Amino acid sequence: MISVAIVDDQRDIREGLQKLLDMTDEFRCLATFEDGLTALSSLPGLRPEVVLMDIDLPGMSGIECVRALRQNLPDVHIIMLTAYSDDEHIFQALKAGAYGYLTKGVFPSKILGAIREVRTGGSPMSSHVARRVVSYFSEAYNPMLSLSAREQEVLDLLCDGQSYRDIAKQMFVSPNTVRFHLKNIYKKLQVNSRHEAVAKATRMHVA
Repeated sequence: MISVAIVDDQRDIREGLQKLLDMTDEFRCLATFEDGLTALSSLPGLRPEVVLMDIDLPGMSGIECVRALRQNLPDVHIIMLTAYSDDEHIFQALKAGAYGYLTKGVFPSKILGAIREVRTGGSPMSSHVARRVVSYFSEAYNPMLSLSAREQEVLDLLCDGQSYRDIAKQMFVSPNTVRFHLKNIYKKLQVNSRHEAVAKATRMHVA
């Protein structure tokens, strides 16, 4: 039987999750907590195998609680169960030590499946969260994917040998606007000059 603890400031969610777990023979809810500080002080003594953790908690955020719990309970498997689905919260939670990330509103069967999965070494995520993670690492591997449409247009014209003034005329913008786009391109591609930008674009076959 897999032991689970729940940390969420909404009583109806805590009670609903506890009921879901206790209806099965596979899971056991050890305790529920409405804030991170209480959870942090109590969980080391309970030693649950899995913790379902909200982010928006009073006093201490769920992400802060995850970071602290990982110090005291390095073997605990933490799954975020939250309303937040933006990149900042997703990656902060994963960096803090969460193994999974589900958004509220998922089917109960998905929550139970996620507990099973994380318990056996997996990293369960809601489908759109998983897409954000894949997209993030794709952009990290190929920085060209992070360029905006206008930045890509400037880079294409650079690779064609156009001058800054010619690029400005073709794009119907000022030379200063072209320089602004170039500054962003250099930063995203991690280069320091026009020559380096063109060379990198050519190597990656995207310009």
